[in-house]
Amino acid sequence: MPVIKETRKGKVPVKIYTDEIQPDAFQQLVNISHLPIVKGHIAAMPDVHLGKGATVGSVIPTSKAIIPAAVGVDIGCGMNAVRTSVKAYQLPDSLVGVRGAIEDAVPVGFAAHKWSNSRDNRCRPLMDGLDRILTAHPEVGKRVKNVGKTWVCQMGSLGSGNHFIELCIDENQDVWVMLHSGSRGIGNAIGQHFIQLAKKDMGRLVHQLPDKDLAYFEEGAQHFEDYVFAVHWAQDYAMQNRRAMMELVLTAIKPFLPDFSVTSEAINCHHNYVTKESHFGEQLYVTRKGAIKAGEGDLGIIPGSMGARSYIVRGKGNATSLCSCAHGAGRKMSRTEAKRRFRREDLEQQTQGVECRKDKGVIDEIPGAYKDIDKVMENQSDLVEIVHTLKQVVCVKG
Repeated sequence: MPVIKETRKGKVPVKIYTDEIQPDAFQQLVNISHLPIVKGHIAAMPDVHLGKGATVGSVIPTSKAIIPAAVGVDIGCGMNAVRTSVKAYQLPDSLVGVRGAIEDAVPVGFAAHKWSNSRDNRCRPLMDGLDRILTAHPEVGKRVKNVGKTWVCQMGSLGSGNHFIELCIDENQDVWVMLHSGSRGIGNAIGQHFIQLAKKDMGRLVHQLPDKDLAYFEEGAQHFEDYVFAVHWAQDYAMQNRRAMMELVLTAIKPFLPDFSVTSEAINCHHNYVTKESHFGEQLYVTRKGAIKAGEGDLGIIPGSMGARSYIVRGKGNATSLCSCAHGAGRKMSRTEAKRRFRREDLEQQTQGVECRKDKGVIDEIPGAYKDIDKVMENQSDLVEIVHTLKQVVCVKG
């Protein structure tokens, strides 16, 4: 399906792949489109919804400048999925033990691993980079308690919110492991620090922005190169965090399954990140805030809620979407509204057949708080083709 809605209220057009968009999210897109650094047009994915400063589900091309709040504070957040040689019929009748083993192996929420030399060694390739960031910006370290060990111990941990680990079954009855997480506390600290620094760097000009959180660094500015280095370091950390978690999960589930192998890694992809790409005939910084790259042939992962289907997709390289697609179902209501509207009985009903938490602590992640993933997929049929359809049977929530 082509672009459903378009607005030209700002400096550049905004092309939107859904008619289901909150008024405040729409206004955020208009705000971004007024920025002088934005080039060509902005693309809003079918899962678009309200974010902080910049809209979740937006793809923003900028010339010689980056907006830290558009990248966000969960820098490098994204997905990893692997297909195993296990078939659905080989799963145990009860999956309680499988979920428990994963929860024992991977810290969730604010928890982290205990420090050890082996953990130190795993993070060693990233240490010099972080030392460079903390030397230039010691304030980053002050935002994380005991930063020297925390970032090491959080490597291979899930975090909270909508982060998850799942066992899924595809249309061929193959079992997959899929997970969603990012750069944890250190990425958050980097993001928060540079968002505030961008506001200071812009000085009085920040008051001319439609939203102060849209403050940006331009090439040549005092802290531009520092931010570029730090954001790419956090993206690398997020990538390694997902790889470490995947290793832990695969080891944890082995006792419950016959001998198996990993038959393919679908992808390890970011959906909160910035990178340099060629669009509109020039090299631009492309920020995908809640969107994944869907260039021609690119494999991606689009998860639904914890009671719905998820999809492995292949990009079509659609230039209008800036070679991007949705990163998931997208929220249709706030966490506060979900807690007000739904009860535990609703959660149990909506997650029937899934081994997962069904207590009030995760009601804000109830499937009813999210958009219909099948409608999202219909709205981006011009952007991706479906390669595999997955349905989860185990879900571990942060």
